[in-house]
Amino acid sequence: MNMLTKLQLENAESWALDGLLLSPEFDFKQFCRLHPHELSPYLTSCRTDDKVTGTFLPPIEHDQEVWACGVTYSRSRDAREAETDIKNIYDRVYEAKRPELFFKAIGWRVKGTHSAIRIRKDSHWNVPEPELTLLINRFGEILGYCAGNDVSSRNIEAENPLYLPQAKMYDGSCAMGPGICITDANQMRNLAIQLVIEREGKVIFKGDTNSSQIKRSFEELASYLTMEMTFPFGAFLLTGTGIIPDEKFSLSVGDKVAISIGTLILENWVES
Repeated sequence: MNMLTKLQLENAESWALDGLLLSPEFDFKQFCRLHPHELSPYLTSCRTDDKVTGTFLPPIEHDQEVWACGVTYSRSRDAREAETDIKNIYDRVYEAKRPELFFKAIGWRVKGTHSAIRIRKDSHWNVPEPELTLLINRFGEILGYCAGNDVSSRNIEAENPLYLPQAKMYDGSCAMGPGICITDANQMRNLAIQLVIEREGKVIFKGDTNSSQIKRSFEELASYLTMEMTFPFGAFLLTGTGIIPDEKFSLSVGDKVAISIGTLILENWVES
């Protein structure tokens, strides 16, 4: 399984494959216009033998979009039913034919690994949400996945579900990385997912789930996203979370958040 990463080098941004620099001819948005069977020849044509190191950037171009799914795990349904006075709405979404989809971020707002995420100043209950994140091409086909963090203000959404955009979309609310595993959906169906939160050097929360626990297939989610919207240069799709800290927990400035999905580890710290 190949891993595609975006790096900040001394004087420029560059893409790499398995730690080897890709040539200037590599165009990630063009990559997202290819069918899965065309990926390997394209990557081979752009591969170099130059080993490269640098600071990880979020593996997305500035004008690409990140979307998200809600209530795709039973844990998410149960937590949101408990937190809101508007009953049955999340259970109905969980059981419905149509999934919940919402816009999360534009590429330039996305944070990479080893960078800062934020919590809203007008919210008192904030949590990270570890999510397997699909890379989808312009045809709605799945090209691979990365680790994602759908940082959320739970008390804002709990007050009224129509406030979801404010609970989900603000500066520093989305992180992805460290790179993209290039693979098909069949290799994503049984991935261990873990969330670890540290405060002042001590683990204050640890939770685990597995991508096999998701209610809907990845192909179904990608299909609904692209059913009536075109993405000429592909898109990313957060597929929902199965790990939610209980209502007594809220992120604080300085917390360290580590999300593991398969072999990928996305690490961020919280700032105001």
